[in-house]
Amino acid sequence: MFQIAGILVGGVLGFLYYKKVGCPTGSCPITSNPYGSTLYGAVMGLLVGSFF
Repeated sequence: MFQIAGILVGGVLGFLYYKKVGCPTGSCPITSNPYGSTLYGAVMGLLVGSFF
C-alpha cells in the first residue's frame, strides 16, 4: 500500500520539480525531460515507500 502511494506522490513531485525548477541550460539528463523527471520521482517514491 505504501509503495503505491510512494510511486504516485513521487511521480507528482518529480513532475512538479520539472515544471518549477527544470533545467534552464538543457544539459541535465533527468530534469530536462518531463518523463524522466516523473519516472525518477516515482522510483524515489517507491524506495521511500518500501521502508514503511
